[in-house]
Amino acid sequence: MRALWRFISGKRTAWAVLGATVVAVGLLFAFLPTPETDAYPASGLPDSTQSAQVAAALEDFPSAEQTAAILVWNREGGSLTDDDRAAIQERATALAADSTAPEAVRPQFSDDGEAALVVVPLDKATAEDDLAGTADALRATASEDLPDGLDSYLTGGVGFQADISNAFAGADVRLLLVTVIVVAVLLIVTYRSPVLWIVPLAVVGLADGLAGKVAKAAAESFGVTVDASISGILSVLVFGAGTNYALLLVARYREELLKQEDRSAAMFTAVTSAGPAIAASGGTVALSLITLLFAELSGNRALGFACAIGVVIAVLFALIVLPAALVVCGRGLFWPFIPRHVGEHAATKTSLWTKLGRGVSRKPVTILVVSVLGLGALSVGLVGASVGLSQTEQLLGEPESVTAQKIVDDSFSAGLTGQTIVLAPEGAVAEASQIAEETDGVDSVRPGETANGLAQLSVSLTAAPDSDEAFDTVTALRANYADASGEVSETIVGGTDATALDERTVSERDQNLIIPLILVIVFVILAVLLRSLVAPVLLLLSVLATFFASLGASNLLFQNVLGFPAFDTNVVLFAFLFLVALGVDYNIFLTTRAREERMLHGTREGMIRALASTGAVITSAGILLAAVFAVLGVLPVVALTQIGVIVCIGVLLDTLLVRTILVPALVFLTGDRFWWPSTVRAVETSDR
Repeated sequence: MRALWRFISGKRTAWAVLGATVVAVGLLFAFLPTPETDAYPASGLPDSTQSAQVAAALEDFPSAEQTAAILVWNREGGSLTDDDRAAIQERATALAADSTAPEAVRPQFSDDGEAALVVVPLDKATAEDDLAGTADALRATASEDLPDGLDSYLTGGVGFQADISNAFAGADVRLLLVTVIVVAVLLIVTYRSPVLWIVPLAVVGLADGLAGKVAKAAAESFGVTVDASISGILSVLVFGAGTNYALLLVARYREELLKQEDRSAAMFTAVTSAGPAIAASGGTVALSLITLLFAELSGNRALGFACAIGVVIAVLFALIVLPAALVVCGRGLFWPFIPRHVGEHAATKTSLWTKLGRGVSRKPVTILVVSVLGLGALSVGLVGASVGLSQTEQLLGEPESVTAQKIVDDSFSAGLTGQTIVLAPEGAVAEASQIAEETDGVDSVRPGETANGLAQLSVSLTAAPDSDEAFDTVTALRANYADASGEVSETIVGGTDATALDERTVSERDQNLIIPLILVIVFVILAVLLRSLVAPVLLLLSVLATFFASLGASNLLFQNVLGFPAFDTNVVLFAFLFLVALGVDYNIFLTTRAREERMLHGTREGMIRALASTGAVITSAGILLAAVFAVLGVLPVVALTQIGVIVCIGVLLDTLLVRTILVPALVFLTGDRFWWPSTVRAVETSDR
């Protein structure tokens, strides 16, 4: 490996590295396939769930080729007039012309006289091939020539899918643009140079483009679907992690330029010193992401697959392309603060971080107690937290489908636009219908088609779609059928509410499996890297404390400021994954340097010197990473906003409190025991 880094760091061979990179990346971009990204995230439930079984069985029913759109009309603050009713009837007739079942397109008027709705059966393949066009056509037809004050809205499955797809439309461009701006500004502030920021940004940007290309092509080969939400998280992760690695390498390179006159030698020292930490950090993140391949939800597996590829590419570019680019550009890249060669003792001057380290070393107990109490206080914000958002709570703002659903909730049965499908054996239809009608929360039951010995029952619930009440009703239905005797016990329940319930249940199982796996992986990597059993335990405890504190603080923000009543289903797992994996990055950056300094100066002085050397770069990297994840909030999707906010708060806590104060305090308290069973030690250097 040293031979490779010596080749990368050479003044002439660095040019060869950059040339080979350009050729390789160009070939990959030219010949890798570019599959279309699915803009609408699929559920990806395993075949063992009743929802998946119902969906598979429905493929053989006559109506399998159909879907339905729901149009809603209301007059805000008043009842529908006679002219309104006549206009709605005309719109229903016009909508019927484009329906696969014109005779079924009839307006239903609410009992309170304030709203009306029409269900429009459509060809499923046609609607899905051009979801946006279908939605636009329906909205145009429904709103044509309406009386003043009468409004129309599209909702139901077609409406919600159209709004979600619209939320992701252009997501890659928006995220990339905002991310690049944020990274560029922060790099300029960090480096205080009008030119230096261009190189790491260009390298990371190239890595991001390549990661997206490779991940999508590889995913298609393995039958994995990378939708727009995964592409957005992938881009943010590559930019965040890649820029972090670049900051660490550039900081060490600048430090070595002060000590060595030859920039190639300085880069060789920098990359051989910082390279193992960067590789270990990236490896930790990649392996943590790979644990998602054990998940049951295919969306979780796709995220782990794509993002692991992205992190590996970010590490390769940070350790191969960036060093070569920096060597080629020379010292002038740091203008106007060009690091001049001043000798081996260039970096020994006392800094703010040195003073902070010595201050923590004098009162480690007090600082540890205060830090833990602060993190504990933030964790209290988790009291009363819940997981799971209803369909109307998953998008920011007031998209049309959400507005329409609220009108339906107020004027009709809340579950009218939902779809709960019961499949019963043909010989048990009457009994299955009776059980459904007697279940609390069921509004109506309507027999439907039959196929392959199964009969379909369309069940309307009284609760709003995707609500806890709807989930309770689905659970009760399944339990009542399972407890019945005879053929009816084979009845299964699916549909939109059942799918959302199964997603939540399977997500909880994934969480209970993946979180322990991540902790084991992180512990093993830290133990091998630091050659200690005590250090990994303490560092993991610090990361877990940060995770719970960030969740608590975020929950308070969500409920009291942003108006989110709960965490979305997968948010807790994804937040844990990113916070633990990325938080360990800073642990690795700090403690590997502390171990290196310990060999010469002892544990106590080694930690002070490590904090002095890495404090500024870790703080800069943390602020940059937090800002990059906050960029996820530019998309009007609650789940991505929540992930961005939680990771942003967690990284800031980790950077400004845990890694700066709490971990050094733990090292000062435990002394050489922090490195147990390692026995290498040096004479402690007295305070200066």
